[in-house]
This record gives sequence, C-alpha cells and structure tokens, in this order.
Amino acid sequence: MASSWLKRGRLLLILLVPMAAFRVSPVETKPPQRPNIIIIFSDDHALRAISAYGSPYIRTPNIDRIGREGAVFTNMFCTNSICAPSRATLLTGKYSHVNGHRDNYTTFDAGQAMFPKYLQQAGYQTAWIGKWHLKATPQYFDYWEVLPGQGLYYNPNVIQMDGKTVRKEGYVTNLITDDALNWIDNTRDASKPFCLVIGHKAPHREWQPDTTDLHAFDGKTFPLPATFYDTYEGRQAAQHQDMQIATPTMRLGLDLKVDIDTMPIIKRMNPDQLRAWKAYYDPLNKAFKAQNLTGKALDNWKYQRYMHDYLGCVLSVDRNVGRVLNYLDKHNMRDNTLIMYSSDQGFYLGEHGWFDKRFMYEESMHMPLLVRYPPKLKPGTVTNQLFVNTDFAATILQTAGLPIPPDMQGKSFLPLPKSTAARKAVYYHYYEYPADHRVLPHFGIRTERYKLIYFYGKGEFWEFFDLKADPDEMKNDYANPKNQALIARLKQELKALALGNKDTEAADMLAKEGI
Repeated sequence: MASSWLKRGRLLLILLVPMAAFRVSPVETKPPQRPNIIIIFSDDHALRAISAYGSPYIRTPNIDRIGREGAVFTNMFCTNSICAPSRATLLTGKYSHVNGHRDNYTTFDAGQAMFPKYLQQAGYQTAWIGKWHLKATPQYFDYWEVLPGQGLYYNPNVIQMDGKTVRKEGYVTNLITDDALNWIDNTRDASKPFCLVIGHKAPHREWQPDTTDLHAFDGKTFPLPATFYDTYEGRQAAQHQDMQIATPTMRLGLDLKVDIDTMPIIKRMNPDQLRAWKAYYDPLNKAFKAQNLTGKALDNWKYQRYMHDYLGCVLSVDRNVGRVLNYLDKHNMRDNTLIMYSSDQGFYLGEHGWFDKRFMYEESMHMPLLVRYPPKLKPGTVTNQLFVNTDFAATILQTAGLPIPPDMQGKSFLPLPKSTAARKAVYYHYYEYPADHRVLPHFGIRTERYKLIYFYGKGEFWEFFDLKADPDEMKNDYANPKNQALIARLKQELKALALGNKDTEAADMLAKEGI
C-alpha cells in the first residue's frame, strides 16, 4: 500500500514540476525594461535665470519641476565655456583637447566614438533635434533634424536627414519641441528604448523672444549687478576682454532691436509676427531716441533691454520643457525616463559689466543641471558635489545599463548621494582667441573653495581667488604672501589634473613654469 502511494506521489511530482516551470520561467527570464533618456540642452542659460537656483529675475516652474521631482546639481561645471566644444564634450565624454573640438571654428569629428554609438549598438533608438552647431553631419543617430549653425529664432531653416534644407514656420523653441514630441509619438519604434537630445537655440544672442513673451516683463526694472562697474583691478585678462554691455560690442541694432526695420530677421517674419514686433519695439525705440541717453543712463537702458529680451527667451524654453514633462505624464512614461535639463555653459547677466561666457569665472563655467529619474533619484535631492560635463556621456551609458568605455574621461554622477564622479577639484581649459571677445586662453583648477587660473597667449600670468571670502572674484590674491603655500599645493594639483586628463599642452606650460 505504501509502495502504491509512493508511485502515485512520484507521478504527481513529475506532472507538477513542468507545470511550475512553465508558470515561473517567463517571469524569471524576462529582461528588465530599459529606461528612455531625454536630454534637454539649451544655449547660454545662466544659473541666475532659473528659479531653482534662486533667480531674482524670473520664475521657471517647469525646469524647477525636474529638480523638485528629482535632483538639483549646484556644482556642475563645463570644462570649456563655449557652445560647440561643450556639445562635443556632451557627446564624447572627453575634454576638448582629446575630442579635438577646442573652439567654434573647427569641424567636429562626428565619426569618433560617442555615447549614441554605444546606445545604438545596444538596441536603443537615438535622435538629435534642434541646435547641433558642430559643422559636421550628425552620426550614430537614427533620426536627426538640426538647425544650420546657430539657427534663427523666427521661421528657421532646418537641415533634414536627406540633406535637404527646409523652412519651418513658427518660433524656434516651439518648433524644436514640436518635432521632438512628434518623433517620440509617431516616428520611433515604440518597442525599443530611446535616447533623444532636444537642442534649444535659446537663450543665445541675439535674444529674440517669441511674440507671446514680448510683454512678459513690462514695467519691470532690473537692478544693475553690484559688480557692473567693475574696474578689473589686478586682473589683466578681465581688462583685455571685449564683452561689455556698456560698449558698442553690445549692439544697439542687432542685439537691442533699435531700428528693427533694418534687422535681417524681419525679412523672415510673417505679417502677424512682424505686427507684434512693431507694436512692442517701435514705441520703446521712439522713447529711447527722444531721450538721447549717454553715460550711465545709456548703460542702464541697454542692460534693461538686454534682460527683458534674454529672459523672454528663457520663458519660452521653460514653457516647452513643461510640454515635454506633460507628454511623459500623459503617456505613462514618467517613471521609466531619465530626463535632464542643462545648458552648454553659464552666461553673464551684467556681472562685471559683461554678457557672453568663456572665462573660467563662476558665472561662465557654472552650468545648470536638473535631473529626474524616479528609480534612482529621491525627489527634492540637492547635491553640492563637484561634477563636470565630461560626466554626461558616462551617466547616460550607465543609466542604459552599458559599460563606460575606458577612454571616456567622465564618470556617472548617478547614483546620488555616493557618486563616484564627485571630485575634489575640477579642471578647465579655454582656447578660442582672439575671436570673438578677446578672452585670453587659459586653464585652471577649481576646488570647493579656491580657484587658480593660468592665462597665456599674450603674456603669461596667474590669478587666485578664495571663493568663500570673494565669491564675486573681484580680488586676484595671487601675490599675497599668506597664500603661497596653498598656491604651491594647487599648482601641483593642477599639474596632476593636466597630466591625468592627458592635456600635454597645459602640462608642458606648467613645466616651463617650474611646476
């Protein structure tokens, strides 16, 4: 009897085991869903024009939302503060001297290894839509549609994958977002994960707001920054530059829209756009000419006009960031999408009397970065750790579950708060001289508190700043005897960074300095 029950038990076990395996196996072997990745990359967006960074000028609720639902990076820095090289670093994860793109005038080697290549090989769909600015045909993208050069704000031309250039009707920030959402919605293969770069032109010079935003700051007077009339005492490179708002370099015509009928963009506008512009700018220009302003009164007028137009462009960027976030919510893509908002570098909003960027000073090298990725980032995270833009590519690959190639110079800044990319110091090297603003070439090191810069190309000299005691970088304290031991140590750290990052040009210059 016992033998009979034993045989029946064995038979039941034989029957049940395959059934159990059939039920469990698909769950165990199903690969995890790979995340989508969206990088929104604007142009020349200053930290002080984002309310998540405490802007006194503007509210940016949609950009802020990324940080509120994810993380705000307070110490993200670019390694070469200029448009095209920053994009090259984003793509390659390498410094300018390694990826070969040091300034805006060279042509990018778009065939070199970049993060979209590795994503494609792993089955991702890749796309770049908007400002590209790399003087080369995009590669490793399943879809691309880019602005020629800097692009235009109104009714811009767009280069398509078939090589044709077409004109699109509308405002550039809206059009880029339209095309990006259309690609996600209608063109991509929905069975595959994707990585999309949305490249905005705004708020780049010549700061031409959408008609919707022309009157956004009517009646608003922006106080001049405390450093607006900086005399640059003790700072040779600052004395040598050519990017002051108070000089003709800030052009009354093209930049500040005096006599708009002479501006080339007018010829591209449709009747409604032109009507809105004339209704806004003509009364302002009439009043300006009647005042015949000079001296500080003229400086202030130029600053107000600059700020109104620059911030008007930012409003459009923020609104379109909101469109992307709302799309992800509507299509249940929020929780499986890493979304990043950043800019190619910082920008001057009148600090030291300047516009533009380029310098290793704080307003220029300091980049915004806000990241949302629910699986890995706790809402409301704020990190003060030091990161640089070589880290973007590595972060993207790691998020996709891919190894970081050994020749990439960045590290992933995720997961927080214990990122291996966090640095004790960051390295910077700027090259483009004399165009466009006579900023001397220079390289340097920035720690949490100190900054040491070596300028060259028109005489060689050093600058040293204690960012805690002098956050506006008004006093070059290099010659102070009290700082010599600290400066000597920073020089050694700078040399180590130059060598570690394979910047042999900088290392050779330091060797000639006896370092």
